[in-house]
Amino acid sequence: MRLFNLLSGPAVALAALLASTSALAEQSISDGRYEIHYNAFNSSFVTPEVAQANNLVRSKYRALVNVSVLEMQDDGSKQPVRAIVSGQASNLLNQAQTLEFKQIDEGDALYYIGSFRFTEDEQLKINLNVQPDPNKPAYTIEFDQRFYVD
Repeated sequence: MRLFNLLSGPAVALAALLASTSALAEQSISDGRYEIHYNAFNSSFVTPEVAQANNLVRSKYRALVNVSVLEMQDDGSKQPVRAIVSGQASNLLNQAQTLEFKQIDEGDALYYIGSFRFTEDEQLKINLNVQPDPNKPAYTIEFDQRFYVD
């Protein structure tokens, strides 16, 4: 199912959620060739219909990490590219959860969504490894975020 298919309600809702969440808390890195965007948010922000349509687990104690990779083109445009994405979420006691990412491919957009559990008012360190080129080392991304039960 395409996230940005304008004829599909759940797809539009997830795309809108990712876009609005991105606008509020999106982070990115760029090296001139690749631009990697990432953010994390409560899975309860996703409607039940959107979660079901995209096989996402919804819970007030579960968060989602969204990663997308764009490659800079010679003409200045950006093209979504596939990547190997892995990571983990760790609490302050260094108890880690491995993130398993699901690829959502729309053709003109490509996302990797992973999920993890959290408790009320929990600070987590999220470590991501994003490898757009399998012949080169992965980019390492680390960020801290506090999560609240919604």
